[in-house]
Amino acid sequence: MSIGEPFSRIDGPIKVTGTARYTADLRAANMLYGVLVTASIPAGKVTGIDKGGAMLEAGVVRVLTHEDMPRARTPIAGPPFAHSFLPLQDDQIRHEGQVVALVLAESLEAAEAGARKVQVRYAPTKATMPVALAWPEIDRAAEPPRNTGYFFLEPEFSKGDAVHNLAKAPKTVATVYSQPSRHHNPMETSAVLALWEGDALTVYDSTQHVFAVQRGLAALFGIPPASVRVISQHTGGAFGVKGLIGAHEALAAQAARIAGRPVRIALSRANMYSFLGYQPRIVQKMGLGADEKGILTGITHDVVNLATVTDDYIEAATEASKALYATPTMWLRQRAERANVAMPTAMRAPGEGPGMWALESAMDELAVDLGMDPLDLRLANYAETDPATGAPWSSKKLRDAYEEGARLFGWRDRPRFPWRDGDWIVGQGMASCLMGTFRFPSRAQVRLRRDGSAVVETGTQDIGTGVLTIFPQIAADVLGIPVSAIEFKMGDTTLPEAGPTYGSSSTMGVGAAVLAAAQDVRNRLARMANLSPAEVCMADGRIGRTGAAESFSVADILERAGESEIVGTGSFDPTKHGAGYSMRTFGAIFVEVGVDPELGLLRLRRAVGSYSVGRIVNPRTARAQLLGGIVWGWGMAAMEQSAFEPSLGRFLSKNLAGVAIPVNADIPSDITVHFVDEVDEKASPIGGKGIGELGATGVAAAVANAVFHATGKRIRDLPITPEKLIA
Repeated sequence: MSIGEPFSRIDGPIKVTGTARYTADLRAANMLYGVLVTASIPAGKVTGIDKGGAMLEAGVVRVLTHEDMPRARTPIAGPPFAHSFLPLQDDQIRHEGQVVALVLAESLEAAEAGARKVQVRYAPTKATMPVALAWPEIDRAAEPPRNTGYFFLEPEFSKGDAVHNLAKAPKTVATVYSQPSRHHNPMETSAVLALWEGDALTVYDSTQHVFAVQRGLAALFGIPPASVRVISQHTGGAFGVKGLIGAHEALAAQAARIAGRPVRIALSRANMYSFLGYQPRIVQKMGLGADEKGILTGITHDVVNLATVTDDYIEAATEASKALYATPTMWLRQRAERANVAMPTAMRAPGEGPGMWALESAMDELAVDLGMDPLDLRLANYAETDPATGAPWSSKKLRDAYEEGARLFGWRDRPRFPWRDGDWIVGQGMASCLMGTFRFPSRAQVRLRRDGSAVVETGTQDIGTGVLTIFPQIAADVLGIPVSAIEFKMGDTTLPEAGPTYGSSSTMGVGAAVLAAAQDVRNRLARMANLSPAEVCMADGRIGRTGAAESFSVADILERAGESEIVGTGSFDPTKHGAGYSMRTFGAIFVEVGVDPELGLLRLRRAVGSYSVGRIVNPRTARAQLLGGIVWGWGMAAMEQSAFEPSLGRFLSKNLAGVAIPVNADIPSDITVHFVDEVDEKASPIGGKGIGELGATGVAAAVANAVFHATGKRIRDLPITPEKLIA
């Protein structure tokens, strides 16, 4: 058996030795380097661009502006593009950091030097800036969202009269929680290399979905998708920022066509803060009503997130309140606060990530008011069916996750009051974890060769999550051959189409397609050997009836048939699996923190995460994903924020010198990740569900709850920085 085994990552050696080839590592003959010039004002128009100084720089070939660029052949509206307007299509400035020129040069150094010498003249207009961080101001600035393509759920949902129930409830919580904008900061900045051969375009890209880039660029140029080939060998982290087509991808392809030469654009870290997406500032007004025993009678959840003036990206934070706890009434609303800022986008655990910060903080406040164990409050409101629709769950073992997590942490034996450890006050907290289940159609092909080796082919992407290991494992499990005997080909639109690598969807969709393709190979081989496909199994390069002593080698069967290989195909169609069921992933996070009240320092001492996520294909890569999510959640809780400076109309810091993120020294070794035993074949034939984002949910609330236990200070505005602990 290969599925369920903790195989080391196949791509580990090439990643740690630097031999893996990322987009910015690639070169093409006669290639030009592109460097972007971005706007220094948040609103207005470009009145003139002086290219003279840049063109005098040795090696600079061209400076492209809105006057040079051809207009898009198809109007850009919604995904797969990251925003509905493309830069360099007109002279209007919508936010600071918008691209206003593109310098092409023979070397990166020449392009950077030329970009510094481009002089842009503006006619500024009054910009709309984010309002002060207070609910009355946020509430007044909020507007119902316009559907420009960047929200996929109804912005308002109600069940019963939750407002009435809260007004009548014996116990209530009504408060506001906020979190700042945050940028993704993947290790690899975004990069693209575009080249034309006649009317055919080839693009090497750091992306989370090669087929979306193919379709989007085909529409942009008015050419058939088959004329666009997109290749993504490796992507060095993404977390959502590489999920849609950014300005640099479109501009590289446009510039390559104009120049008649390949063009590569590798964004600087500052560019990543200028025009690419980020998690928007989110403010949430949370209301809970309960009886004296803690049974919820109603939930209200009013969310406002920052959006740009051109598009309303909506962070579906209310999904948390919609899906976690049994309640007879709920009222949920999403709105947008529009300003002259760059377009936000999805960030690891969008929706439930922010939503669980508010919901699970409020649940802790309710537990304290009731004098009730926070875990017991959650168990008292356990949802046996989907709270919003009443549909049965495809699978849910959250009770087991609560129980095992509490046991591993020692939650039931914890001290009632905080305690001292030298200068540190120690406190403990917990929260539930919740994430949606996203499923996308996918196809795969498996080739079994006469020598017993195999090739798995599918157009999925590697963004560092472990797909280069788990998909060969799945095929090896069916074919009964070592994982080392399988070659994996991916990241190319010439391969069978696979879904995107976001939404924690790859194992369910692509994994199920690989499983089906491998099973198709086994069935074909069985028929060639005059065996019933339903009765066979494969092991050690042989096939035979399950439980029978006699078996036949793959080599002999193919040789007799005169074939060098067998090709199997497989697909996954989410509409054919789990109809009528509600699908989520669940978990619980328990944390212990230390607070130095004199210095305002906050430290994570230990954590236990316990999860209900379906079948685990590889415990090692799965643990790594959940561990990464917990670290991500700690960053959200304790340090991460992209501070916005309204007097400049921009993010204050545009690189990691001014933005705090967790490093090894911030994270203890005492982190336990536990999976309950579960298989969810309604979600997909593979039996697994998504895990990469679930671990990031609930952590911020658990940390804030632990801080309250330690200090008595209820922090409702993230991150929990020293001045908030000292105040």
